Amino acid sequence: MTTAAAIERDAHMDAHMDGAVLRVVVVNGSPSRPSKTMGLVDVVLDTLEKMLPIETSRIDVYGLGPGFTGATERDGVPPEIEAALRLAEEADFLIAAAPVFRGSYPGMFKHFFDLIDQYALANKPVLLAATGGGDHHALVLEHAMRPLFGFFQALTVPVAVFASAGDFDGTMLLNPRVYGRIQTGLTDVADLLRSRATGVRTTPGGG
Repeated sequence: MTTAAAIERDAHMDAHMDGAVLRVVVVNGSPSRPSKTMGLVDVVLDTLEKMLPIETSRIDVYGLGPGFTGATERDGVPPEIEAALRLAEEADFLIAAAPVFRGSYPGMFKHFFDLIDQYALANKPVLLAATGGGDHHALVLEHAMRPLFGFFQALTVPVAVFASAGDFDGTMLLNPRVYGRIQTGLTDVADLLRSRATGVRTTPGGG
């Protein structure tokens, strides 16, 4: 996959709301396409877009190429990798999503955040999402992912979301309890997210 293909953008606009748009960036730590991880994230995005206008970008870390995998520090990374890093740093709302490998997040997922500026995510709302083979893998959210973003002083959403393999049909999330947890987690922070929206909504027929 080329680096350009590793960053995807989409827009979801609520026809009943005007004004600012929440710029949402998904950092996808799954090496698979399609994946259960992104199946879970799609439900998060579908739920969120019913609450407020959003513009979505996705960074597939496994698609960023050798300029990313070979980078040991931020200085000197190729322009396309710098652009991906800045996209995450400048998001209004970050969704950090990863499958569980060996009891933790994948190395490529961690490598992406190793290159993020230490203070770029301070006070930024971050939703943690993970998938795994069984419910025991849900501990990754509190024992691995939340401490990672605690280092960055990010505002992690109190309700994190996890789905196990049995919650899916292929990559489609079926478990209503997970849907309910997503709804609860986003409802709790909807006002905060609305206040953080910095994107500008384009009017119909506009440029």
